[in-house]
Amino acid sequence: MQVRVQQDAFDAGAELAGFASTRTDIGAVVSFTGIVRDTRGDLQHMLIEHYPGMTERAIADIAKQAATRWALADVLVIHRFGALTPGAPIMMVATAAQHRAEAFAAADFLMDYLKSRAPFWKKEVTLSGADWVAAKDADEAALKRW
Repeated sequence: MQVRVQQDAFDAGAELAGFASTRTDIGAVVSFTGIVRDTRGDLQHMLIEHYPGMTERAIADIAKQAATRWALADVLVIHRFGALTPGAPIMMVATAAQHRAEAFAAADFLMDYLKSRAPFWKKEVTLSGADWVAAKDADEAALKRW
């Protein structure tokens, strides 16, 4: 299991190529890469803040829960912080399991957690100002599935 919270960009393809590459006991790898989106056309950057140490521990705890609940062979979570421009990768989740259903479910669970409960604070900086991103009801509702 690997959890990384970092400022530097990452190459999702390279990360995926290396993830679980030496495992011969798995039948499925599922990955998701989140990208900073500019829905209104005026986003300058997304500012992501966190508390070092606390954030990594919180994500590692949920990754361990996912690995146990779905019998995962491996888990990778990368999440960036700092000022990220539109189109930049913001995070990545990868799960490896013997069967695809477990890998998909665990990745979905991790994504719901990261979206709603991981201790990150996001501010959208636009041409007209800056606003903190509020929690969305749909994201909270998604957690109830688990």
